[in-house]
Amino acid sequence: MSADTDAASVGGPEDRTAGGVGLATSGASRPEPPGEGPRWRLGDRIGSVEVLAGLLILLVVFREPLAAALDTPRVQTWTTVFVSIMVQAVPFLIFGVLLSAVIAVFVPRSFWARALPRHPALAVPAASAAGVVLPGCECGSVPIAGSLIRRGVTPAAALAFLLAAPAVNPIVLTATAVAFPNNPEMVLARGLASLVVAMVMGWLWLRLGRTDWIRMPRRPELDDASRGRAFWGAVRHDVTHAGGFLVLGAMAAACINVLVPQRWLQTLADNAWLSILALALLAVLLSLCSEADAFVAASLSQFSLTSRLVFLVVGPMVDLKLIAMQAGVFGRRFALRFAPTTFAVALLVAAGVGAVLL
Repeated sequence: MSADTDAASVGGPEDRTAGGVGLATSGASRPEPPGEGPRWRLGDRIGSVEVLAGLLILLVVFREPLAAALDTPRVQTWTTVFVSIMVQAVPFLIFGVLLSAVIAVFVPRSFWARALPRHPALAVPAASAAGVVLPGCECGSVPIAGSLIRRGVTPAAALAFLLAAPAVNPIVLTATAVAFPNNPEMVLARGLASLVVAMVMGWLWLRLGRTDWIRMPRRPELDDASRGRAFWGAVRHDVTHAGGFLVLGAMAAACINVLVPQRWLQTLADNAWLSILALALLAVLLSLCSEADAFVAASLSQFSLTSRLVFLVVGPMVDLKLIAMQAGVFGRRFALRFAPTTFAVALLVAAGVGAVLL
């Protein structure tokens, strides 16, 4: 019996761990072996479920002051803008993510070599025209463009598709026609200006772009031998990655919407050139989905048709959520160069087309 007692008191690491916390207390006075820290840490037991439970408890405890704070008009406006952007964007983001995963996993690289012209300068207008047949918005075009680059498509063509698809697809053009029933020329002007901007940006990338500006995140899930697992891994990655940046962009757009006084718009509308610049900046700040922006532009009746065309061309190509998503998919160095250049080209082309057609 004494031998058993001695074995229980000495106990190796296996005995201590197998016996749980109760047996460990018998040897609590003994120091830990050199170089070996405590076997249990509080942080090791706290995960996302515990954090969510803690937040729910805090919401219950502080529900009354939170309800009073959320009852203010500005907070309600912020919530309305944020939720509207998310509701508009999420379905098309999911559509784009699914299509992106299909392109990344199931479409062979040889397909793009056959579908697009071999010469990069000719591939740019072909990719721009492909946006006409793909219903979607800018939230979905970002992950699709990322998958095109991964599948071997020249970045210039993929970026041209990224800019053209949200602005020239049938859903957007139909919504524009409905929003401007007395100005059918707005549909032609929007489609033409958007295609020109997409092609100009593609050709500019061929001339001035550098491959090291694009830092595509590593995608180990696409290396899986099973196509089914690779597909769902790609979907989970894009939803988490692009969706997080979408939330940040929507939050920033909602904050701008609340902080900018509405009376400033009327003052700017009285000056022709300032009104063009003002609506271009407003399109960036509002971050509207391309399927809904035509109705917002139609409501800005104090502005000229040309300035509203600039709003419709700039918005689907450069806005807060798009800049954030492009930074997440292609890298910050890319976004810091691509977004300002696209803004300048879109503003100039839209103003020129508006001066001719409107």
